[in-house]
Amino acid sequence: MDEEKVKDRQMAMIAYVVYTGLFAGIFWSSIGCLAYFFNFTDIRPNVILDPWAIGDWKTGWLGTVISIILMGVFSIIAALIYYAVLKNIRNRWIGIIYGLVLFFLVFLVLNPIFPEIKPFKEIERNTIITSACLYVVYGVFIGYSISYEQQNRKRTVQRHTNEHSQ
Repeated sequence: MDEEKVKDRQMAMIAYVVYTGLFAGIFWSSIGCLAYFFNFTDIRPNVILDPWAIGDWKTGWLGTVISIILMGVFSIIAALIYYAVLKNIRNRWIGIIYGLVLFFLVFLVLNPIFPEIKPFKEIERNTIITSACLYVVYGVFIGYSISYEQQNRKRTVQRHTNEHSQ
């Protein structure tokens, strides 16, 4: 296969990762919004706006929509990191671990950035369990989507190479 086709396939894969990250962030933060609405968690999605936005608008529907979109944008970064580091590992445990790493990164390391989130030891058990579960299914979604597509593309390239070499 010539080098131009390889570059095109790599760019197509990067686009796939970006779309996957955007969709995953929007979808799972929407599920998180529902979890907040049904009182499974005390952390509202709008918490992402607290360090940067001023005013009551951020707690209304506009703030929720902007927060969900912003989560999608940050999710693109998480998906690109997964792609760069773990794309060749097709195992649900890697996705689970990735989700838990992101959970602990947000709730322990980045916690001081978000004044609405209590220190980890003061957060209610339901909030921790719900949030951890959301991060785990997010990690599995990102991990499986990216790794599966990566493996599928490798098989296609190998099959294509084998057909042309015969």
